[in-house]
Amino acid sequence: MKEVSTLIKEQFQNIGIIFRISKYEDKAEYQSHYLGLIWEYLYPLIQIGIYWLVFGIGLKHGNTTHGVDYLVWMVIGITPWFFMNRASLDASKSIYQRVGMVSKMKFPVSILPTIKIVSNLSAFWTMLVFSIIIGFLYGVTPSIYWIQWIYYFICMVAWLIAFGIFNSTISVLVRDYRILLQSLMRMLFYMSGVLFNFQTDAFPAPFVHILQLNPFFYVVSGFRDGMLGSAWFWQKPTLTIVFWGMILFFLLVGSHLHYKFRSRFVDLI
Repeated sequence: MKEVSTLIKEQFQNIGIIFRISKYEDKAEYQSHYLGLIWEYLYPLIQIGIYWLVFGIGLKHGNTTHGVDYLVWMVIGITPWFFMNRASLDASKSIYQRVGMVSKMKFPVSILPTIKIVSNLSAFWTMLVFSIIIGFLYGVTPSIYWIQWIYYFICMVAWLIAFGIFNSTISVLVRDYRILLQSLMRMLFYMSGVLFNFQTDAFPAPFVHILQLNPFFYVVSGFRDGMLGSAWFWQKPTLTIVFWGMILFFLLVGSHLHYKFRSRFVDLI
């Protein structure tokens, strides 16, 4: 637990540096493109349009899901997924790409995954506003349930930090891990309830219970519960305990490996 507390302390002590570097990286990544930062928002919108045409119009023939139009149901779920997917993959290669810079500057390596997470937040906020607008157009109105978005946002960031510190360290130790992670994230896209509602009688109950243990599903379904007023987070005690238990596990293992091998990162890379 000492390593976990040190990790958390380093994040808060360097929060100013985290936001400054993430802002710089946002501008640097798209400076050579004609549309610049617009691509950060345009790409997910194009993806949403494709998924809606294929799964909402094509396969579901415009049917509703949980009493709302499929587009609304999908958009509010795919918004946190896009953010978590990109932040997880970016964080996994953050140390590998930037460890040379850290060796020349005075800030801890542990904040590199967090920088990648923060740099993806601007696109997330834009997508969330877009989701709300779509909801309004299809008759979804604000409710007291929306307040639990604060809780699920904290859950999402906590999970990404824990998952990020683990992945970024393993990626340095095992070069092939990043390829494995990319394949895993593609699989989790279909197993996290982003496009399909597997909580139906069409799927065996034991299979559904296993899929619900997925941390990405917890966040995706939580954002939907908030917008559509389906349930409060404390009405899912088992899933909540499992979710925070997985965060603690990845924090413990990730921070231990990180501080054990941190002094050797430059040599390993």
